[in-house]
Amino acid sequence: MPLRPGYVAHGVVNMPFPLSRGIVAGMTASDDHERLLGELEISADPFAVCALEGACSLGLGRNPGATLHYVLGGRGDLRLQSWAPIPLMPGRLVLVPSSMRHSLLNAGGPQTGLSTCEPAGLNLASHVAKGAKDGNMLVLCSTISLGLRNTHGLIDLLRTPLSLDLAASPLADRAMEGLIMEMTHPRPGRRAMIRALLLQCMIEMLRSRLEARDTAVTWMRGLVDPGLWQALRVMLDDPGAPHSLETLAIEAGMSRSRFAARFQVAYGQGPMGFLRALRLARAAQLLTQGQEPVERIARKVGFASRSAFTRAFTEVWGVTPRGFRRDAATSVTTRDGRA
Repeated sequence: MPLRPGYVAHGVVNMPFPLSRGIVAGMTASDDHERLLGELEISADPFAVCALEGACSLGLGRNPGATLHYVLGGRGDLRLQSWAPIPLMPGRLVLVPSSMRHSLLNAGGPQTGLSTCEPAGLNLASHVAKGAKDGNMLVLCSTISLGLRNTHGLIDLLRTPLSLDLAASPLADRAMEGLIMEMTHPRPGRRAMIRALLLQCMIEMLRSRLEARDTAVTWMRGLVDPGLWQALRVMLDDPGAPHSLETLAIEAGMSRSRFAARFQVAYGQGPMGFLRALRLARAAQLLTQGQEPVERIARKVGFASRSAFTRAFTEVWGVTPRGFRRDAATSVTTRDGRA
């Protein structure tokens, strides 16, 4: 009968791809990162330009997907729930996790970087806020998705905002120079070129965080462990399924104790706590993407009752599922330019 990846039969390990560092002698962290970044399926799709004219703020609400912000001009902050403000200046990239409420704040003052940008023909929404003082802030906003080996939703694993200063990365700096050129000079294929240039910057951001051993991307290092990947894959594909420590350990081809210990080291928390967080992240997306009843969403992501789901959701997001949906509806209206 077919063997699950990771099981040992007569001394032979059935693995669909090379084993990870720590299992194969001589393999380095750099080897792991090279293979992982080579296999990741990353897409970046610009959807809006935000213009803050003078000292003011612009609330962006909650986006069901992760959002990459690139500052074209101006200085200020990006404000997120439960996080310290992230300074913004021309050349700063910030990746905001999905469903995280955030806003832009322009400090005003002397102009730095671009003051205006009207990218005709790209079908980008335009969000404008106006205030006192001089100095405009311009920010290009894009949705980001990550996949691996035909499994999607990896961006749901991002729980911490990431940032990259192009001054510290000549490669990303050149890519963004090209992006500005594409946005301001109409030529065929501009949107495809902008997506490709944003992709370069995303890879640079991720690899710099991996090289720095940033705890915000610990989950990425865990992707190179073939056993853990099998367990993670089934959670991502169907977080609402009746997973247990035992069934996930079987997927990983390990004993329960070994699986739990390996998972804790790789992802910074136990498998069931990780699954609970993933279910609530997926529920947040479902609440923002449609009008399914809350009770149906609760069951879809693995909760036996609406009341248990509401308690867990409110504990994580600080608002009830209904309140979260109301916030998201406002966000979508603003993003579409109808508010």
